[in-house]
Amino acid sequence: MIEFYDFGKITINGKRYTTDVIIFPDHVRDKWWRNQGHSLSIEDLREVVQAKPEVLIIGTGYNGYMKVPDEVLEHFISTGTEVIVGKTREACKTYNRLASTKRVVAAFHLAC
Repeated sequence: MIEFYDFGKITINGKRYTTDVIIFPDHVRDKWWRNQGHSLSIEDLREVVQAKPEVLIIGTGYNGYMKVPDEVLEHFISTGTEVIVGKTREACKTYNRLASTKRVVAAFHLAC
């Protein structure tokens, strides 16, 4: 459960993180970074591909500056994964709503 999010910080299950994160059903990977910073690629989500989520939620940052290219969306959709993209504040709310009923993975850019 995400208890708090604001620019550059998030609290998940009582633990505070100040770096970008990927939330898996059984753990949180912090210090997540993308090869091109503000543009997401399949390579940046290799662990997510292996996890085979029902739903992938992508938080594009406080102001939504991280870009999610069509090829990333198409890759996950082709595997049957529902993809939800939005600013991180809204993505956190979506995660909290869905995580108890579906196998959800969330990749969150915390700043920008």
